[in-house]
Amino acid sequence: MISCGNIRLGKDYRTANRASAEIAPDPAKTPEAVVQVYSARAFNWRGIFSLHTWIATKPANAPHYTVHQVVGWRVRRGLPALFSAPDIPDRHWFGYRPEILVDLRGPKAASAIVRIMEAVENYPYARDYTLWPGPNSNTFTAYVGRHVPELGLDMPVTAVGKDFLANGSFVGRAPSGTGFQVSIFGLLGLLVARQEGLEVNLLGLSFGIDPLGPALKLPFIGRLGIDLDRRSTSAK
Repeated sequence: MISCGNIRLGKDYRTANRASAEIAPDPAKTPEAVVQVYSARAFNWRGIFSLHTWIATKPANAPHYTVHQVVGWRVRRGLPALFSAPDIPDRHWFGYRPEILVDLRGPKAASAIVRIMEAVENYPYARDYTLWPGPNSNTFTAYVGRHVPELGLDMPVTAVGKDFLANGSFVGRAPSGTGFQVSIFGLLGLLVARQEGLEVNLLGLSFGIDPLGPALKLPFIGRLGIDLDRRSTSAK
């Protein structure tokens, strides 16, 4: 196995760590509704370029989480790329520890779950997957963010595919719901939003600046600057 920074090439997916990172609250001890959005480095060489993102929901008093995500290998097996299933919400993504992008609790989470399920149901690329420039797993997560602005979803700059707008649109909301973007099939575009800052997309790779950080946002690397906790959180 070759190591490239924190990217480990040549890993075997059959033996890679898929255990819980023990981030998500235990549903048996958490009666309130919970919504969490996670990201982790993509598997193997893909992790040099991008992340994989997914969404976990737990309605009030539910005994388990449901994980909503898009996975490319399912298409190769004749299955829809998008699926929702009961699962461990904070699994390592084939060896890479996940990070929380959104953590909502209580009534706000309960309201968001209703809209998340509507967005999942209406996602137009449920049976499609294209690694670059999209639609892929990050296209799906960003799509849900645009339709559920209460998530305040700030997609990582390294999430390739997040700028691929649905249904051939060239103009849309930013994933956080705090601004707007223009994008030509995820290959060329501009995003301006209060939460994300300013981002330029060139050939699917995003470069940007967060004036509230302040921080530079670079492909392959991510944020360089003051490391603010930009997660959307709520316990109300």
